[in-house]
Amino acid sequence: MTETARLTDPRQLRERAERQAESLPPLLARAEHLAGTVLLGDHGRRRSGLGDDFWQYRPAQIGDPARWIDWRRSARSDDRYVREREWQIAQSVMLWVDQAASMRFASDKGLPDKGERARLLALATAILLIRGGERVGLTGTLLPPRRARNQIYRLAEFFAEPGTDDYGVPEHRAMIPNARALFISDFFGRLDEVELALTKAADRGVRGVLLQVLDPSEESFPFKGRTVFQSIGGTVEHETLKAGDLRDRYLTRLAERKDRLDHLCRATGWQFHTHHTDRSAQSALLTIYAALDRGTT
Repeated sequence: MTETARLTDPRQLRERAERQAESLPPLLARAEHLAGTVLLGDHGRRRSGLGDDFWQYRPAQIGDPARWIDWRRSARSDDRYVREREWQIAQSVMLWVDQAASMRFASDKGLPDKGERARLLALATAILLIRGGERVGLTGTLLPPRRARNQIYRLAEFFAEPGTDDYGVPEHRAMIPNARALFISDFFGRLDEVELALTKAADRGVRGVLLQVLDPSEESFPFKGRTVFQSIGGTVEHETLKAGDLRDRYLTRLAERKDRLDHLCRATGWQFHTHHTDRSAQSALLTIYAALDRGTT
């Protein structure tokens, strides 16, 4: 059967859709639960600015126009008060989640693989942002930012599509000027591509968070003796009789990569964080959400 026929065969399409759908309910359920552990309420971004919802009264300050003063509230005291409204301008947040083969690694059956944790965090972040009134979408042209509930399902469907490359590089097309962004990956791919993505983003006023997701064994390098190292995609393989001798060199290379990522982020106005899959997903979500929230002030 040709590739074109395979893609148009109703049976093939149905089987593919069913395989993808099987993974959606568990992912959505976990993401909803994770978002619920940190969700404080559907009260927007909780900052003063343009909008219709009352937020708080504050004492009038020099320079406040007279039309801002709430005379009814001011009549109850000797001071004049301004009625502040809640900030309700939706912010666009662009997501990129590494779908490459390297993200399918887990050193222990009791741990999630890196891709699973990355998808969970990205989807939970999207749920929080959309509930807060923000627009969320993907980098590139596949899924522009929207704030509707159905956008969460579209994101989940996209995350169910596995990548084919060994290592991923950020998608930086169609960046919306002055938007926010979240890139999640192990960042074991080409660093020049990461630099290009962040530079292009910074040129358009885009700021965001780079979250590096690693398996704990990738930080500790516990290997000794005869070991065969092979990429998940099978394109790279290295065998050694003394894996322990590689430990110091590996850890040095890893530290250098982290330092370069951190430098890139600081140079472009982004934030760099590392998350390990044996740690709480909730703590990582709080870090992401706080970082994005600081970036929108």
